[in-house]
Amino acid sequence: MGKIRFFTALISAKIVYYLIRIIKHSGGTSLAGMIALKICPDFIKYCQPYTSTVFTITGTNGKTTTSGILAHILGNDGCKIIHNVKGANMLTGIANAFALSILPFKKYDYAVLESDEAYLTKLYDYLCADFLLVTNLFRDQLDRYGELETTAGYIKNAINKNPELILLLNADDPLVTNLGKNCQAMYYGFEEIEFCSENQKSKSSAPSENFRCPCGNDLEYTQIFFAQQGHYFCPKCGYKRPKPDFKGKLKVYDDYSVLNIEFEGKNYEFKINLVGLYNAYNALAAISQAIAAGVDYETIYTGVESYKSVFGRAEKRVINGHETLIQLIKNPTGASEVLKTVDLNSNILIAINDNYADGRDISWLWDSDFEQLKGASKLIVTSGTRAKDMALRLKYAGISQDRIIVNENIAQALAVVCSSDNIEEKVTILPSYTALLEITKIKF
Repeated sequence: MGKIRFFTALISAKIVYYLIRIIKHSGGTSLAGMIALKICPDFIKYCQPYTSTVFTITGTNGKTTTSGILAHILGNDGCKIIHNVKGANMLTGIANAFALSILPFKKYDYAVLESDEAYLTKLYDYLCADFLLVTNLFRDQLDRYGELETTAGYIKNAINKNPELILLLNADDPLVTNLGKNCQAMYYGFEEIEFCSENQKSKSSAPSENFRCPCGNDLEYTQIFFAQQGHYFCPKCGYKRPKPDFKGKLKVYDDYSVLNIEFEGKNYEFKINLVGLYNAYNALAAISQAIAAGVDYETIYTGVESYKSVFGRAEKRVINGHETLIQLIKNPTGASEVLKTVDLNSNILIAINDNYADGRDISWLWDSDFEQLKGASKLIVTSGTRAKDMALRLKYAGISQDRIIVNENIAQALAVVCSSDNIEEKVTILPSYTALLEITKIKF
């Protein structure tokens, strides 16, 4: 009976997906999965036999880019991949990815699944993963998940459900590191970071978390890279950052980074064609996971070199003839790191919604370092349901009101920043999640 429900759900989900694509109702990232789970609540469990190895990726920031790089590397090797490529990372989005990929008698080599932190434990009720990669744990919207200890607790509960799981953890984040206690864990982290661009050298004023050692003493740092990430230790009991299995050395330029990774006495070098230190962390994580899975260097190198960011994560597009960079912002640490990379000579659109998927709480705007935009040379357009709040935040960041345009209609606001006849003028778009979804539906 269960198998019958599964195949009924699979067929129904495919039909629903193709129908919504025909009528162009949405991008189809979750609805088909929602239908599949409605018909067969154990749908994801029945999907397990269709893939050989399952990678799961979670954390506050960087999930979509990290999983995207990893999936691209594995696919570059000719492997068959199931991947929730557009970042729909709750159960419906993951079921959606399986439903659209699976065919009877077809076996996949890998599933690369990005999972929302709170939904990971629910996912593991149905799926036995081989690997879990955790990127970082930063303060997110408080109305969604509460304090960081709560989020870490969700992930730890998921880990406890899967004792055979192999963890790959960010050694530079003390809260992530703690997830590796009494588990099979490997670590990645940066030993050295050199900023080869004045923009990248700027310090963020975004608040970071203060973490205590398990002994109760405050942690201290010999190096801080951003937020709480760095080289930490406890002067009281000797607890310190674990020695990474994958040691990164990085040079950060305006538009790319050069990454060297040492693993088991061998050195591997890559050019990362993404902006910012935060994306270099994503690349280090994805490459480390690929190496841990046994992928050869040439395959990884080619995959990293050819990877192109999609769906608003340092996504490059041409809109009305203008070179445009789209970067999702959603919480203080992530937004502040993105703001370091903004071309201050570009036309800037900041589109902020407060829909459920964004988080209703927008207090994070006040903790994000929008002061980085004080040197912007052109007008800044704010849009979305919280356009006026965003404009007020820019005013308090020291940006003159006569340089700020407020237009709540995102399509109209986008037309404003892309209206110049000078195609040499670049455009930067900083949207929240549902604002990004609106932008992707606009015909350019």
